[in-house]
Amino acid sequence: MTSTQVGTNPGDGNEASGAAPEEGYERGLGSRQVQMIAIGGAIGVGLFLGAGANIAKAGPSLILMYALAGVIVFFIMRALGELLLYRPVSGSFSEYAREFLGPFFGFVTGWTYWLMWVVTGMAELTAAAIYVHFWFPQIPQWVTALVFLVVLFVANLISVKIFGEIEFWFSMVKVTALVGMIVIGLGVVTFGFSQAGDAAAVSNIWAHDGIFPNGIGSSLMTLQGVMFAYLAVELVGVTAGESEDPEKTLPKAINTLPWRIIVFYVGALSVILMVVKWTEFEPGVSPFVAAFAKIGIPAGAAIINFVVLTAALSSCNSGMYSTGRMLRDLAANSEAPKVLGKLSSTKTPALGITLSAALMGIGVILNYIVPEKAFGYVTSVATAAGIWTWLMILISHILYRRAVVAGRLPASSFPAPGGTVCSWIAVAFLLLVTVLIAIDPDSRISLYVGAGWAVCLAIGWAVLKSRNPHIAAKSKTQDKQLETTGRPRG
Repeated sequence: MTSTQVGTNPGDGNEASGAAPEEGYERGLGSRQVQMIAIGGAIGVGLFLGAGANIAKAGPSLILMYALAGVIVFFIMRALGELLLYRPVSGSFSEYAREFLGPFFGFVTGWTYWLMWVVTGMAELTAAAIYVHFWFPQIPQWVTALVFLVVLFVANLISVKIFGEIEFWFSMVKVTALVGMIVIGLGVVTFGFSQAGDAAAVSNIWAHDGIFPNGIGSSLMTLQGVMFAYLAVELVGVTAGESEDPEKTLPKAINTLPWRIIVFYVGALSVILMVVKWTEFEPGVSPFVAAFAKIGIPAGAAIINFVVLTAALSSCNSGMYSTGRMLRDLAANSEAPKVLGKLSSTKTPALGITLSAALMGIGVILNYIVPEKAFGYVTSVATAAGIWTWLMILISHILYRRAVVAGRLPASSFPAPGGTVCSWIAVAFLLLVTVLIAIDPDSRISLYVGAGWAVCLAIGWAVLKSRNPHIAAKSKTQDKQLETTGRPRG
C-alpha cells in the first residue's frame, strides 16, 4: 500500500481496529503537520483577544478556569483518541455519532459541525480584515476579506499538503509569539528590567483582592468564554483520514495536549498577570498588547496584531478544510447531495470546499454592508455548536466502551484513562457550561440560534426520511452487523 492510499476497501473484512475504510483521500499530512495542527487548534483568537474581558470579570482566577477547562478538554480528546484508533475516518465525530447513536445524530452532528466552521470562517475573515485595517486603514474591509477568502480557497483546492503546510506555519507564528511573551515576561519578573520595573511581581496574582476578587460566581461565568477559546482543538480528529500514520501521529498529538494547555494558556496568562495587575485590564483590549505596552516594547501592538491576524487566518483555513470533509461524509451517507461526495483529481472534496467558501463569502458581504457589526453578527452560534460536537464525542465514547465490554467491538489501541468515568465528568461539565450560557444575557443568543438550527435540522431530517426511508433504517442494519460480525458498516 502506498502512502497515498487510505485503509482497506469497504466491506472486505480487513478493517481491523485502527484501519480506516477506503475514503480516497491522500495521506498527505505528516507527523510534523499533524502536531502543529493540534497545537494551532488550541491557540486562537479567543486567547489573544477574549482573555482581556474575562480577566476584567474574574481576575487571576481566570488561570484556574483555563486549567479546569483544560482538564475537561483533555478528557474529551482522550475519548476522541480512543474512537479514532478504533476506526480512524475523516468524518470523525459524525461517523461515531451515526454508529453509536443512530443516523439522525450523525446527520445533526455533521451538519452542526459544518455550520460551526462556516460561521467561524465568516467571523475570522471579518477579524482578519479588521487587523489589516490596523496597518492599511485606506483599504476597505470587504476587499481584504475577499482576498483572504480567495487565497485560502485556492490553497485548499490544490492539495491537503498545501493546507497542512499553511497550517504548520500559521501555528508556528502563534507558538513563537507565546513562547517569546513567556520568556520576556519571566525575565521582567525575575530581573526587573524594562519599564515595568518593580511593578512586575509574582505576588500580583494574589495581592489585589485575592485570586477570586469578584467571587467564585463571576469566575464560573467566564467558563463559556474559556471553552470558546478551546474550540477547534478537536480538529485533529478530522485529519484522521489523511494522516500518514494515524496509529502514531494521533496519540502523540493528543497526549501532548496537557503541556500545550499548561504552557500556552495557564503559563502565558500567569506571566501576563505577574507583569500587569489584573485591575489594569479592560474588555476589548488584548492582554498581550497591554503586557507589551507595560514592558515598553514599542512595536508590541503591531506584533500582537500580526499574531492575531495569523490566528484568524489559521482558523478560516481550518474551516475550509473541515467543512469540505464533513460535507463529503454526509454525502457518503445520503445525508447531503451525492455530488458533494466526489473528490477532485488532487484528492480533495473540491465541491464541498467550494460550497462552504461561497457561504463564508456572506461574511465579505457583511463587511461591505455593516463593517462595524459584522463580527458580532456571525459568532453567536460557535459555542453552542462546539458543545454539541463535544457531547457527541463523549456519549459515543461511553457507548463504544459498553460495546467493548459486551464483546461486540474490538478494543482500541489507545484507551482513555479512567474508562467512561472521565467522559461522564466531561458531560456534566459541558451541561454546566450550557446552563451558564443560558444565565448570561450576553451569550444567551447562542442558545436561541441553536434552537432555530435544531428546528431546521429536524425539518430537514423529516424530508430526507420521507424521500429515502432506508436512511432511518441504517441504525438497525448496523446493530445487526454488530451482532454478526462485530464491526459496523464502513
